[in-house]
Amino acid sequence: MMTREEVTELFDNIAENAPWDLTAPLLWGYYFTNPTPEALEQAAGVLAIDGYRPVELYQPELEDAAAPPVWVLHVEKAEVHNVDSLHARNGELQQFALEQKLASYDGMDVGPVGEAKQ
Repeated sequence: MMTREEVTELFDNIAENAPWDLTAPLLWGYYFTNPTPEALEQAAGVLAIDGYRPVELYQPELEDAAAPPVWVLHVEKAEVHNVDSLHARNGELQQFALEQKLASYDGMDVGPVGEAKQ
C-alpha cells in the first residue's frame, strides 16, 4: 500500500503536471489480484454495491513464464479525494482484500472522468 508520503507526492505531481481540477471528481481506478478469478468476481459484486464500477477482470501476460498465474480485477469510481481521504481509501481497500481473502489490493490510478481506462 502507498504510504501517506507517496500519496502526498502523487497529489503534488497531479497539481504540477496534470490539467485536472483536484476539487472536482476524478476517475479513480483500483486494482486487486488473486491466483484464481472466482474470488475476484465475488469481490466485484460486493464493490459494485458500494458504488464501484467493475471495469475488467483479466489475466495479464507475465514476463516470467514460470510465475504462478494471477488474475487482476479493475474497478473504478468517480470521486473527489485529498491526501487524507485517498490514504484512508487505500487502507479500506487493503482491509477489504484481506477480508475477501484476495492475494492483494494492488493499488490505484487516476484520470479525468470520461476517459476510458484499460
